[in-house]
Amino acid sequence: MSDKAISDHSPQGPKGKLLTGHLKEFQSDPLEFLTRLTTEYGDVAKIRFGPFQNVYLISDPDLIKQVLVTKQKHFVKSRDFHALKPIIGEGLLTSEKELHMRQRRLIQPAFRKTHIVNYGQDMIDITTNYISTWKDGEERMITQDMMSMALGIISKTMFSMDFEEGYDVLGEPIETAMRTAVKRMRTLLQPPLWVPTRSNREYKNAIHELDKVLFEIIDKRREDAEKQEDMLGILMDARDDEDGLGMTDTQVRDELMTIFLAGHETTANALSWTLYLLSQHPEVESKLFHEIENVIGNRLPAPEDFKNLTYTQNIIWESLRLYPPGFVTGREVDEDVDIGGYHFKKGDMILVSQYVMHHKQEYFDNPESFYPERFENNFAKTIPAYAYFPFGGGPRVCIGNHFAMMEAVLVLVCISQRYRLRIAPDHHEVTPYPSITLRPKRGLRMIVEERNETGFQPEATEI
Repeated sequence: MSDKAISDHSPQGPKGKLLTGHLKEFQSDPLEFLTRLTTEYGDVAKIRFGPFQNVYLISDPDLIKQVLVTKQKHFVKSRDFHALKPIIGEGLLTSEKELHMRQRRLIQPAFRKTHIVNYGQDMIDITTNYISTWKDGEERMITQDMMSMALGIISKTMFSMDFEEGYDVLGEPIETAMRTAVKRMRTLLQPPLWVPTRSNREYKNAIHELDKVLFEIIDKRREDAEKQEDMLGILMDARDDEDGLGMTDTQVRDELMTIFLAGHETTANALSWTLYLLSQHPEVESKLFHEIENVIGNRLPAPEDFKNLTYTQNIIWESLRLYPPGFVTGREVDEDVDIGGYHFKKGDMILVSQYVMHHKQEYFDNPESFYPERFENNFAKTIPAYAYFPFGGGPRVCIGNHFAMMEAVLVLVCISQRYRLRIAPDHHEVTPYPSITLRPKRGLRMIVEERNETGFQPEATEI
């Protein structure tokens, strides 16, 4: 849609409360609220967060492209991300402008194809080792399993830590820090961190624990003469082509923390949703089993299998469409800008929602249906680029998108080669809970069923 195609009158939206605006509606059910805004007010809808913060939801692919790509220099990350700075400092998720560009240049080598293939073997080893203890017929909290597995994978690929060490050292403080950060992001007025509330103390203690672990790992690695090809080794060796300088220990710490947080929760939730969707669609599950047997047979998967697991990839793409872990993206206008015939002022907030766009009838037939086949024949290239963007876009597109796809596919294959999963008979209604990422509310309890027909019994791999 061109700028001329949109009228130049002011964006419209529902009347909000005098003091809180539409914040409570957004907080109570952001998916329903944002979807309703688009349905009732079109491609650009106006709301308020608090008495003065103007917020605009943009739901047209071409206009989203202007926000994220062509006019992205007019924007910075939205203020709610400031709540993450105590945890991730000036990492890729929160840094801006020149610093962001420099850090991205330094980090990019860690996500080259050759390195991702090496990480792929760790993904397979950790998954097969983890699921080797599952018992036929037992009930498991699969959301927690996926979180633990993803945490183990990121610990191994980042620090060369074994699974138990990574989880024991980092699992609890990360959960505490993220839980508090979410509350701070979602509340209009928060006490400064120096105010000694119980929540603030827990938050600061968790961050202190994480800092202690990360700086000890960095110090130990600097003293180690032997090079390691994990992410930490690559980041510490990285040098900027422009000035020849590397990262300080604090910068390394911030990027590790960013990759750690962004790299385990998003993938864990994507896998949880995928396993749930498969349990509800046996015809898709059967096709998945068939592809695994055709491509891999009775041997263990290998990273090189990824490229041939095309239907499995489509399952992940479709799961990311229905339940994108990053369900909304915010930007703050840093300098006045015109987009789509509308004028946005410095300080305004822009929202674009992956969830809203991924459920639009005009781009996806039967958008509420789980239909991986829709991604065949390069379907994503036949629709506008920002009708489907699970990993964001522009200069801030997720740097680990290829890593995440390989992880999701290989973990799913390792599990599905041996088990099928079913929702527990007395399960609560499964609904999405929009936290920092989109997760199943109250988790997923699933029954593990061994797939005897394959005769495949992989042994746990030493990691």
